[in-house]
Amino acid sequence: MPHLDHSLVSGLTLFAGLEPVELDDILTESHAVHRRKNTTVFEQGEEAHSFFVLLHGHIQAAKVTPGGQQVVVRYVTPGETFGVAVAIGLSTYPATATAVDDSLVLAWPSAAWPRLVAKYPVIAAKTLQTVGERLQESHTRIIDISTEQVERRVARALLRLIRQAGRTTEKGIEIDFPISRQDIAEMTGTTLHSVSRILSAWEDQGVVAGGRQRILVCDPHKLARIGDE
Repeated sequence: MPHLDHSLVSGLTLFAGLEPVELDDILTESHAVHRRKNTTVFEQGEEAHSFFVLLHGHIQAAKVTPGGQQVVVRYVTPGETFGVAVAIGLSTYPATATAVDDSLVLAWPSAAWPRLVAKYPVIAAKTLQTVGERLQESHTRIIDISTEQVERRVARALLRLIRQAGRTTEKGIEIDFPISRQDIAEMTGTTLHSVSRILSAWEDQGVVAGGRQRILVCDPHKLARIGDE
């Protein structure tokens, strides 16, 4: 993709410190992919043909268990890499990536990965660091689901989301992409009924405010206390 202005990606963590000529070389094998809201970038079990960097929008990564239950693994925000199955030796994608709003990603063919990391080892190092951080996050969530009460799990999930994609407003911190109560249930290993009951109680207490697929955290300090109680 020779006409992409490398200034669009030079500030991203994956490419930090690389020279413009190096960025031009890396971007040559990439192409832009636009995904409208609720359309997939790739599906669980599909051949891992590409790896990606999100430029705009938000991506939900979700996995279906052998029992047929959907689990929301995480949300990808602008500047993050995703779909890097090739970097960890997988031939298929372990989860489905879906745009939760109109999104723009850069895609590279998986076949380009060995050449790129051989020439620019920093890309491999930063990608593996990201994979390690996500693995640690997954371990924390597994422990939470196994040991913590539902209210605390929901509080911690919302706190992670506002740290990752919070937008400060006059009334609080809004999670800056569409998210439903069902999504939160799938993140925290509980039911829609439980999440609805908890969020309704928090709305009455002024901790959060809800809307159609929107959540505003009005009192993050109180939410943090709930998450740590």
